[in-house]
Amino acid sequence: MSKWLGALKKLTENTVVYMQCLDEGALNLLFYGARTARNWQKKEVAKEVLYKLHSLFVMGPTSNNAQPARVLYIKSKKAKARLRPCLSKGNLEKSMAAPVTAIIGYDLQFYAKLDELSGLPGSGARFVKNPSTVEPFAFRNCSLKGGYFIVAARALGLDVGPMSGFDNSAVDNEFFAGTNIKSNFLCNIGFGDFAKIQPRQRRVSFEEISDII
Repeated sequence: MSKWLGALKKLTENTVVYMQCLDEGALNLLFYGARTARNWQKKEVAKEVLYKLHSLFVMGPTSNNAQPARVLYIKSKKAKARLRPCLSKGNLEKSMAAPVTAIIGYDLQFYAKLDELSGLPGSGARFVKNPSTVEPFAFRNCSLKGGYFIVAARALGLDVGPMSGFDNSAVDNEFFAGTNIKSNFLCNIGFGDFAKIQPRQRRVSFEEISDII
């Protein structure tokens, strides 16, 4: 039994705890056994899978339920050709080979729907009055959604390869011109080919980055 499961069992012996948790197989799928994909099998990702992916990652929380993230799935050869000049050299080959490249972006006018989404009248007006707070808020909550996106994709059996090696301005001009959307990061999606995968690089320990006070 894992140490944390043993601790949970000990806790529940004397305490009523209404708690559900994933088993080790699921944790391996999402985290311990998951690897960043750099090479891809020639398998398509069906549109229905992308809809299912959406239904999962949108459930992750954002501040005031603002949900500023916007996702554009680059799937067709024509769309890939448009993306190609925006990519850094190191990300070019793997992105062209990936079945789908998602552009994870954020809408700078997210607050137009905020009263409805938050259930709090006047929520959107505060961003109109304080425009300098719009982009930091949108970027932060979009990044949260991006994390949910990665975990949701893995939960569906997909592999992912998130990237920041691209020209944001070029992507915005090519795909979001005339809108209020700006790109945050890219994420390749599909079924990875791990035949030549390198050993996993070290992860930092709890003691290196965390504390309990």
